[in-house]
Amino acid sequence: MPIFEYECDRCGRVSSHVVLGSETIRRAPACLHCKSSRTHRVLSSFAVVETEASRLDSFDTSRPRDESFYRDSRNVGLWAKKRAREMGVDLGDKFENTVEQARSGKLIKDQL
Repeated sequence: MPIFEYECDRCGRVSSHVVLGSETIRRAPACLHCKSSRTHRVLSSFAVVETEASRLDSFDTSRPRDESFYRDSRNVGLWAKKRAREMGVDLGDKFENTVEQARSGKLIKDQL
């Protein structure tokens, strides 16, 4: 069942609409928020999955990060791993395990 998204020309909000089976949308549905009939179909958002190795390769340690970067648990330890690689240092398995514990929240729970 495809899900189509429509943006309202009046209020600007995006609504998702599920199309069941052989049902077809003959005209754009009304906005779920303001009920306007002036909507148009937009591309749905999507995610790009990256391996940690490719994230590490593209990570620039010299560029400053905003706080949203640090809210993503996948970024815990990324800077340290990249800097160690740049300096030719192997931080070892203990570091890898500590990073994984920190990413999962287990490291903090163990400290409490």
